[in-house]
Amino acid sequence: MTDLSGGLPGPARAGRQLVLPQDWPSRRIPRRLTAAVPGWSTSADVIVVGSGIAGLSCALLLRRRVDRVLLVTKTVLSEGSTQWAQGGIAAALAPEDSPEEHLHDTLVAGAGVCDVDAVRVLVTEGAQRVRELVALGAEFDRTASGEISLTREGGHHRDRIAHAGGDATGAEISRALIAALRRVVDDPGIEVVEHAMVVDLLQDPDERVVGVTLHVLGEGQLDGVGAAYGRAVVLATGGLGQIYSSTTNPSVATGDGMAAALRAGAVMRDVEFVQFHPTVLWLGEGAHGQQPLISEALRGEGAFLVDADGDRFMSGLHPLADLAPRDVVARAIVARMRETGTDHVFLDARHLGVAFLQKRFPSIVASCRSLGFDPATDLLPVAPAQHYASGGVHTDLAGRSSLRGLYACGETSCTGVHGANRLASNSLLEGLVFAHRIADDITDRLGGGGLPAAPDPVVPVGDSTDTALLASDRRVDVQRAMTAGSGTVRTAASTRASVGALAVLADSAAHAEPGPQSWETTNLLHLGQLLATMAHVREETRGGHLRTDFPGPDDADWRGNISALRASDGSIGLTFAYASPAAASCAASHPTAAHAADPTKEDA
Repeated sequence: MTDLSGGLPGPARAGRQLVLPQDWPSRRIPRRLTAAVPGWSTSADVIVVGSGIAGLSCALLLRRRVDRVLLVTKTVLSEGSTQWAQGGIAAALAPEDSPEEHLHDTLVAGAGVCDVDAVRVLVTEGAQRVRELVALGAEFDRTASGEISLTREGGHHRDRIAHAGGDATGAEISRALIAALRRVVDDPGIEVVEHAMVVDLLQDPDERVVGVTLHVLGEGQLDGVGAAYGRAVVLATGGLGQIYSSTTNPSVATGDGMAAALRAGAVMRDVEFVQFHPTVLWLGEGAHGQQPLISEALRGEGAFLVDADGDRFMSGLHPLADLAPRDVVARAIVARMRETGTDHVFLDARHLGVAFLQKRFPSIVASCRSLGFDPATDLLPVAPAQHYASGGVHTDLAGRSSLRGLYACGETSCTGVHGANRLASNSLLEGLVFAHRIADDITDRLGGGGLPAAPDPVVPVGDSTDTALLASDRRVDVQRAMTAGSGTVRTAASTRASVGALAVLADSAAHAEPGPQSWETTNLLHLGQLLATMAHVREETRGGHLRTDFPGPDDADWRGNISALRASDGSIGLTFAYASPAAASCAASHPTAAHAADPTKEDA
C-alpha cells in the first residue's frame, strides 16, 4: 500500500515537474473562502461529509467501531449522485466471470494509466461488498432461479452488472443504506446533520486536518457557520458536474469537497480526465444543467446508435461496436456530428419492444415520455454530456490523502482505479469498496493512537485577507468558459481561453455576499482553473481527454498521471509521474486496446 501521508508517491520511472509559460493567465487560488467566524462548535471522532454510497457506507461501518460519528450532507440524505445511477454496480458475481477479467476490462478502459494495485483491490473485494449490500437490504433484480440478474455495459466482456428496479439501481442502493441508517438514528454514537455545506477544512499549525467549517441552514439547534472538530475527516461529496453547462449530475455536484481539499493543500490527481457520457437525451440548443441520462445498459440490451441518415456508425469503428468504452463512443459521436453538421445523433431501441422496455427500463421510458419521446416508437436524440470526474483528491489504498487526518472516497477521490476513463458501473463499486477500507484504516489508527484528538478551538490557517468569492450570478460564465474550452473536445488554444476567461472572473471575485450559492460558484471557479490548466499541459489524447491538436496517445511522454498541489502562496505546482508498466502491458494485451487508444482511425 502506498502511503500518501508524507507527500507524492514514488513513480515507476522518474517523473518531471511541469512548467507553465510565464504569461500563463491563471490566478492564485486562496487558502479559504470568505465566511463568518464560526459561531458554534461540535466534535466527533470522525466526520463523514456526503450521503451517497461512499459516505453512507463509511458512516454505517464506523458507527459500530468508534464512539462518535458525525455525518453531514448538503441537502437531504437521498439527494446525491448515487440516487441517479441507472445502470448498476459491476462485480464478478457470475461463476463464469473472474476478478482477473474484470481487472482486464478496467485497465483497458483506463487507457494505460490506472493504478493496477487499486484496480486489483476493487475487483477482488467487490463481489463480497455487493453481497454485504444485499445482506443489508438492497434488493437487486433476480433471475427466475433467484440469482442476481446480470447484464452487460460498454467495455465489459462479461455480464457482470447487477441492477435494481430495471434502471433504478442507485435509488435502491440509496434507499437500503438510508433505511439502515434510520434504524440506528437513536444511537448516540452517530449524528446526522442535513442541509449542511462544508465551506473549508480546519487544520492545525502542522497542516493536519482536524475538522471542517460548516454552514447549516437553520436545522435543529445549529444555524449559520460553525466548526466541527474530528480526529479524521472523510470527504465523500461527489463530483464537479455543475462546472459544465450540461451534465448528468444533480445540482448539488459543485465539487465542494474537492475544492476544499485543493485549497487546504491536498494533492489532486487526474483532474483533466472527465468522462462525458455518450448518450444523454438531447433537449435542444438552449438546454442546460442536469440532463436526462440514457443508460448504456440500454445498448447492453441491444439498442444501437445511428446518425441522421440511419447509418450505424459504430459498426467497424471498434470490435465492441456500440458497447465500446464510453470515451470511444463519445468521440465517435462527436466526430459523426462534426462530419454531418448536426448537434446530436440517435439511439434506436424500437426493436426491443414496448413490453421489454417498460419492464427493464421503466424510469428511462417514463422520463423520455414526459419529455415527448417514446423509446418504443421514436429514435431518441442523444449527445455527449459531462458525467463523471475520474480524478480528484489523490488517495492511497486506504483512502488516505496527502494531508494527515484527511480521507476521500467515491467520486471526490482519485484512487487510481479509473485511470483516464471509468469503466461503466465501476463507480458505485469503488465507493463501496474504499468506504470499507477507510473505515478499517481509521479504526486501526484510532486504536493505535495514530489520529490524535484535535485541539479546540482551531484558528483557521491562512490570512483572513486571503479570501475571495465569486458572485453566484457568474456561475453561468464559469460553465460557458469550461464547456467551450475544456469540454468534450479540447485544444491548446481552447484550454488557454478557458483559463483566461476564468482569470478574468477571478479578478472580479471578492465582493460577493458569503453564502452557499457564492461558495458553490467559487468552488467551481477554483476547480475550473485547475482542470483547464491540467488539460492544457497534457499534450495527447487519452481516455476522457480529447485534444484535436494532439489526436493520438503519446506513451513516451504522457503515459502517466499529473498531480497538482496548491503551494502556500496560492500557486499551483504540477508534477508528472509515469504509470506502472503493468497498467500498459495489461491493457495492451487486450484485443481492443489499440482501438480504445485511438478510435479516430477509420479501420478501428
